[in-house]
Amino acid sequence: MSESVASLRHKISSAEELESVVRTMKAMAASSISQYENAVRSLDDYYRTVQLGLAACFRENRSPGVIPPLKKHQQIPIAAIVFGSDQGLVGQFNEIMVEYAVDALQKQPGKKTVWAVGARIHSRLTDIGLQPLGGFALPGSINAIAPLIGDILIELEARREQGLIEQVYLFNHHPVSGAVYTPVSQQLLPLDQSWLLHLSEIPWPTQNLPEVIGRREQTLSALVREYLFVTLFRACAESLASENASRLAAMQRAEKNIDELQNDLNRSYHRLRQNGIDEELFDVFSGFEALKNEAGL
Repeated sequence: MSESVASLRHKISSAEELESVVRTMKAMAASSISQYENAVRSLDDYYRTVQLGLAACFRENRSPGVIPPLKKHQQIPIAAIVFGSDQGLVGQFNEIMVEYAVDALQKQPGKKTVWAVGARIHSRLTDIGLQPLGGFALPGSINAIAPLIGDILIELEARREQGLIEQVYLFNHHPVSGAVYTPVSQQLLPLDQSWLLHLSEIPWPTQNLPEVIGRREQTLSALVREYLFVTLFRACAESLASENASRLAAMQRAEKNIDELQNDLNRSYHRLRQNGIDEELFDVFSGFEALKNEAGL
């Protein structure tokens, strides 16, 4: 009996330690979600400003020529950047993204080139036969996103100049609310007529007509670089916010399971303790009765 009680005490102690770890990870995930979601909201305003700047440039000269198209091939080389996770405890985060990206890419003709952002999604893509050309490690903080985006843009530009890619798509999870997220995709390149049409539909916020000061080509080139940077930055930040939302949901489920386990262990512990006390009282009572009988009382 005493060994069973001691074993339950050990299990209860282990459950309490595990609960402490889960609560810490839950707090870290909640804090990270807030950090990345705030970054996304801030980027929305800046993204809007860049779009307005591009719209102003094209109001003066509507010729596309933003990023000139490569020589046309029978099959347009397609590249995809897939954002996943570098760490565990994220449920089906990577599996959902891989399924979504593969389904979307299969609908596109031409040769596919894939870059994986995150070690775990890299292995998932490899397992299904879609071998990534390269991989990038996910940043661990907001400040580390910018260097990652710089590396991705350099890689894309090098491949594009070689004529190895033409269209570029982004795949990432988008946070919806709380611990809910959904996979999304968007075309990053080329900046074609459909992209220009979308810009032309953006209403100017004031009654004053915009005017580009200085050389339009330089301004346009700078705005395009910012547009590509912000689009990639936002996709990465949304993915990281969704990853932490998935981890938060996993920690909430783990915390609930631990609470149920602790309740079961505590009930078993108190039941064993009470049985032990009852047995001790029964032994005392039996001894007292035996003494009474010997004394002839």
